[in-house]
Amino acid sequence: MTTTNQERLGKSGPSVFPIALGCMGMGAGSWYGAGDEAESIATIHEALERGVNILDTGDFYGMGKNELLVGKALQGRRDKALLSVKFGALRGPDGALLGHDTRPAATKNFLAHSLSRLGVDHIDIYRPARLDPHVPIEDTVGAIADMVKAGYVRYIGLSEVGAETIRRAAKVHPICDLQIEYALVSRSVEASIIPALRELGIAMTAYGVLSRGLLTGSKPSGKGDVRAHMPRFVAGNAERNQPLVDALARMAAEKGVSPAQLAIAWVRAKGAAQSVTIVPTMGARTRKQLADTLSSLDVSLDASEVAALEAAVPASEVAGTRYAEAMMATLDSEK
Repeated sequence: MTTTNQERLGKSGPSVFPIALGCMGMGAGSWYGAGDEAESIATIHEALERGVNILDTGDFYGMGKNELLVGKALQGRRDKALLSVKFGALRGPDGALLGHDTRPAATKNFLAHSLSRLGVDHIDIYRPARLDPHVPIEDTVGAIADMVKAGYVRYIGLSEVGAETIRRAAKVHPICDLQIEYALVSRSVEASIIPALRELGIAMTAYGVLSRGLLTGSKPSGKGDVRAHMPRFVAGNAERNQPLVDALARMAAEKGVSPAQLAIAWVRAKGAAQSVTIVPTMGARTRKQLADTLSSLDVSLDASEVAALEAAVPASEVAGTRYAEAMMATLDSEK
């Protein structure tokens, strides 16, 4: 592999491998359908052996089952991993999303249960999953800062918030990274969010780099695959997006790489071009997917290749928003 150099996760954060492992799709209760726990754990172990150190999860993934799986995988390997955990999303017994709660007391309560499920004494990067419209970001970050002082958290991150919220949060405590969707066909962050990250020395952990598999031609499959209800995959939009998928495949073939490798390489190249550390957070569910993902580090793009790719796969042509309309309306990052 040509690059395994670690990067700093923002000016205040830890040293990290240039790709993170997203664990949301692993194990029971996954939003992408049933997962194989043994293969998931083997994939986490392989990732850690290959130098990947950020493992990303959320306390509401699989109603807590995802944290239990990650905790199981980490036994005897805690020192190799940086645990990135999202909190604040509320779920009913039927799995329904009921909103968010990031009040200081709730924040500390969520943290206590995450530490218990993961079987660890601290979480490396703790972040609210979304902005709670009823709680000032200063209160939430202040509560996490208390937990940093107490030794239960090492670093503070944010997720899906806009430039103004990022600036307000950074005045309370150093923020190491923003987790947000960024892909060839999801580029709204470039207008004001990336400039704010650059100004404040905050990194990005980018998810949705393959637009949930859209860019690689993946289709929703099986019961429980939430993508079946996402705008870019629904009937009509899926057909309208096929030319973008085909264009990416064509350009990847010309370069002798896979569409996934090219899409990941684009995100990393954009980080360098915009002077912001961007760490793609890739949801590999199997060791094979992990190997394919890590091989993207061998792919580099120059400015002319980036421009050609953006012309061939223009974000303005994608049909459908990245989330359903009701969810988009709640995202601080889209305001």
